[in-house]
Amino acid sequence: MTELLTPRIVTMTEMREPHKVLERSGGKPVAVLKNSALVGYFVPAAAVHKTESRVASHDEILEHLKESRKRVQPVLEYLKDK
Repeated sequence: MTELLTPRIVTMTEMREPHKVLERSGGKPVAVLKNSALVGYFVPAAAVHKTESRVASHDEILEHLKESRKRVQPVLEYLKDK
């Protein structure tokens, strides 16, 4: 069973009237199901605008690369000879 990232769900049939889905969503993302299987998420604009985006600093990028190096090193070694 797929884990849903939101407690709000609608069916594909309900998506025929997206304005009603938006009204009931309370500005939160909604999981869209078809035959009880997750198809995707319907995300109102209000939910996106609440998120602040930012650019990672140079130091943050270097730190991430340093941390991920151990995880990807076997792949890098394998690809050297290819």
